[in-house]
Amino acid sequence: MKRRQFIKGTAVAGVAGVAASSFPAPAISKDTMEWRMVTTWPKNFPGLGTGAELLAKFITEGTGGRLSVKVFGGGEIVPAFESMDAVANGTVEMGHGAPYYWKGKAAAAQFIASMPFGMTAQEQNAWFQYGGGQELADEVYKGLGCKFFPSGNTGTQMGGWFNKEITSLEDYKGLKMRIPGLGGEVVKAAGGNVVNLPGAEIPPALQSGAIDATEWVGPYNDLAFGLYKSAKYYYYPGWHEPATVLDNFINIQAWEKLPDDIKSVVESANTAVNQMVLSEFIARNNASLRSLVNDHGVVLKKFPDEVLAGLGAIAGKVMNDLASGDPLSRKVMDSILTFRKDAKAWSVVSETAFTAARHLDFPYAEASKG
Repeated sequence: MKRRQFIKGTAVAGVAGVAASSFPAPAISKDTMEWRMVTTWPKNFPGLGTGAELLAKFITEGTGGRLSVKVFGGGEIVPAFESMDAVANGTVEMGHGAPYYWKGKAAAAQFIASMPFGMTAQEQNAWFQYGGGQELADEVYKGLGCKFFPSGNTGTQMGGWFNKEITSLEDYKGLKMRIPGLGGEVVKAAGGNVVNLPGAEIPPALQSGAIDATEWVGPYNDLAFGLYKSAKYYYYPGWHEPATVLDNFINIQAWEKLPDDIKSVVESANTAVNQMVLSEFIARNNASLRSLVNDHGVVLKKFPDEVLAGLGAIAGKVMNDLASGDPLSRKVMDSILTFRKDAKAWSVVSETAFTAARHLDFPYAEASKG
């Protein structure tokens, strides 16, 4: 399958573009269906919006046009954070976003998205496929009136953009920061003032001073958004989102009406997109980071170990308290913690050990310049 040409740049969607009623209902005939997918992303935004477009392409082509999917950016039919409502109530059939955006509707969704100091992208995928994660996510999303698929992953994110240096946990007190999900709950517990904004609203909020700091994704997306124009310090690692699942959610009634062969195509398309989006982030992040530092003067900083340890301790307590208040959250978190324990044990002798070995000081072959 040929990868579509990813569109450079970004079109920033408005908060409430065009009323849903002005969009004609999907055409349905005996042999074809036309679905609409609303997203939380700006139209064709690199890696995220384009990942949704790729999913629509694979489904449409894989079904020979029997199920065609058209993608709408955040604000084109409904505001970004109303995407779940639009899918659940049947206004549209399909959506694409990130599970922690729906924590106000299902607290367990934020655990599915990413847990601070949790699992890597590959570990998350292994949990979905072989650790019972898919079944648990389906249980959570069924309560939202939807079918769930993992449909992309950002990989390890950056720690965020700040206009002051972070040297201790005290620096989080009073900090106005855009940070969603469980990471936001940790920052709040550390004394920060947390706000949740869809992607398109972040740059103007940071520029105007409405927020002091923000995380978004990583160099590839952050460069496209121009966040370097409004903040000086770029921190790593992304302790709050060591990997973040993107979700494809489908109205449960629309899903159940699909023939089995089309269901299989939708599932396979999501499996492919899930891996391809992650691969694109890995492929694009390094060059984007070089551009941020070399071309735009961004100051790259690592969180001090004592800050990371302090945030880790807060994270454990915050997540336990949140899970204790909701049986489904507890069920999901306990499953992740069990899988994470085994994954950590294996990583010590696999990826962690190899990465350390790769950084040892020895001569190595260089790519030919011929």
